Parts: sequence; C-alpha cells; structure tokens
Amino acid sequence: MIRTVRTVAELRAHLAGWRDQGHRVALVPTMGNLHAGHFSLVELARQNADKVVASIFVNPTQFGPNEDFARYPRTPEADAEGLARAGCDLLFLPSVETVYPLGPEAAVRIRVPGISEVLEGEHRPGHFEGVATVVARLFNMVRPDVAIFGRKDYQQLQVIRHMARDLAFAIDIVPGPTVREPDGLAMSSRNQYLAPEERAVAVEIIRNLRTMREQAAQGLPLAGIEQEAVERLAAAGFVVDYAVIRRSDLSLPLAGNEPGLLGLVAARLGRTRLIDNLEFDGPVV
Repeated sequence: MIRTVRTVAELRAHLAGWRDQGHRVALVPTMGNLHAGHFSLVELARQNADKVVASIFVNPTQFGPNEDFARYPRTPEADAEGLARAGCDLLFLPSVETVYPLGPEAAVRIRVPGISEVLEGEHRPGHFEGVATVVARLFNMVRPDVAIFGRKDYQQLQVIRHMARDLAFAIDIVPGPTVREPDGLAMSSRNQYLAPEERAVAVEIIRNLRTMREQAAQGLPLAGIEQEAVERLAAAGFVVDYAVIRRSDLSLPLAGNEPGLLGLVAARLGRTRLIDNLEFDGPVV
C-alpha cells in the first residue's frame, strides 16, 4: 500500500527526509477518481524526478453553484491502489480544513487575468480562480521541483504556467499528453456519467476536432470552420459552449494554416459536460 498523509506537517516531514537525501520531487495534483490518464502523469513524473507525490482533493472553490461538486465521484481506496501500481511514492489526501484553514469563503484567492477569462472562464465564471488558488496552495505545501498537468485541460495548463511564472514558483511545469479510449474519446472521470447511447455519441468531439484540423490545413476561413463544427456537434445532440481554433497562448490566429494552432471544444451531452482539444501540429490521434 502507498504511504498516505493527510496533514501539511506529515507531508513536510516526509518530504524533508527526501530532500536531505538530495531527491528531486514531482507533484501530480488530482481530484481523484483516477484513470489511466492520471496514471500516465505519475509515470511521466517518475521520468522527471526521484520521488513522486500525488494529491487527491476535490476542490470546492473551482465548482460553480450548478456544477457537480456534490456528485463528483470519490474513490480514494481504488485511487491509492492505482497510484501505487503506477509508481507513486506518497499520497497527500488533505481535508477541506487542511487546504483552506480559514474556510473557503475566507480564503485568499488568486486570479489570473486575461487567459482565465476566455473560453472555460467565460462559461464557468470563477472556475480558474479556484484552480489557481488550490494549485498555489499545493505548490506551497509540497514545494515540488516539478509539477505534472495533463494537456486535456489545455487552458488550465496555460493558466497554471502563467501563475507559476508570475509568482516566481521555482517549479518546472511539465505537460502530459492526453490519453484516449480506443475510439479516440479523451479519458475523463466525467465519462462515467454518460449513458450508453451518449457514450456512443461522445466520440463526435474528437472527430470534429480532426475535421477542424484538416480544414485549417487547407487554409479555409476560421469562422466557417468553427461554425460548421458547432453545427455538426449540435446535430449529433450536443449543447455546444464553444468549438474554436486558437494559437497555443489561446489568442486569435489570423489564418487557419499558420503553425502552432489547436482546436478546443466544450459541449454538454445530456447532463455531462465534456472538453477536449487537438494540437494541429501534433501527432495524429
């Protein structure tokens, strides 16, 4: 069984022993209900550090009032077993009181302007403030040399990079590739909410991203590519928040065939909101 700590004092005592031995420490922050995508991040962490800490914390400050905080699946025992198999050395399993000692309402918050206010930020107001706040707290508690974040949450990755640079966290932010099901659907804890008939439709997200990539490579007008993607997803049964093409910094490109672009989609299927992205210069997926 993996060693589990629940308080900052226990965590730091354990980390101090590693650092006395000169070990490089990696952090993999998660909200639990782990799957192969998460475990791939642990494996990537092992390639970048001597010791790996994973945190499991369902963060209340990044959920909106009508979102799924209460029903977000919590599976700590299975998660611990999976982390041990993936090569994680330590599990940090804090309570809300540990992460927010003054309570979430009285907590000091971190807002990342600009990049956190578009796309997901527009559709989920306050979400990235909660993400930046909890990640900064975990960085202060663990003080890792490297932190691993998945590319599936691409905008979150960029927000954290921005925050780490601006606040001078001496931490290497390493992105992990999106892990997909055999049909291409990006792995997500929320996939289990999908009914069987919805799961069959969910793959349309990656299919549309691939089509957007092909059309952009042909130099077609971006507005038309995006509008067609929205229409195809809506026809398949999605309620679409956005289907857009952006540069890697999430700014607006001038043309579809310029290098460094990616497509991003967020859409709801039944009660389940799914997100995905595809880098147009990346590998075929």
